[in-house]
Amino acid sequence: MNDRPLMPKATAVWLVENTKISFKQIADFCDLHELEVKGIADGDVEKGIKAYNPILAGQLTREEIVESSKDSNRPLALSKKKLDISISISTQKKKPKYVPLSKRQDRPNAALWLIKNYPKLSDGQIGKLVGSTTKTVSLIKNNNYWNFSNLTPKDPVVSSLCSQIDIKNAVEKASRKFARERKKKDKENQKIED
Repeated sequence: MNDRPLMPKATAVWLVENTKISFKQIADFCDLHELEVKGIADGDVEKGIKAYNPILAGQLTREEIVESSKDSNRPLALSKKKLDISISISTQKKKPKYVPLSKRQDRPNAALWLIKNYPKLSDGQIGKLVGSTTKTVSLIKNNNYWNFSNLTPKDPVVSSLCSQIDIKNAVEKASRKFARERKKKDKENQKIED
């Protein structure tokens, strides 16, 4: 099912009207019956469907169509786009986004969730992740927040305050910092012993 074009019948209409590809090739590519494609060519089937250009949609290339029209045994292959999501996410700059009044209570809840689930994260990291101040995070951590009794831990990813990738990166950074500090203490302890 993944190797079908987006709109198979509309794509078949376009291929019948604009190419010299055999009905069998079109039927195999669009996952239709060969007689249905023949009916489209005769004008008996799918009269009202507007043709859908698979080249403009990025599902086929002109070279693919030319090669398949030369060899009637060669099947059409769907073009697959490969996107690297991690690069596109990391290159975008974060803009401060407006948070509606009804969702502003989610920030302290998300901070509480991060404090409970990731105790290695610093107050500054938690503040950056949920869009809150370091002072607010430290008040929540010390149970001194003005509305602490009404706070319930809530995942910041569910609240759309940050992404899972952001949390993962912050946890990795905190782990590296923790490891550096431990190494530094070990070195100091060895100097004292010597």
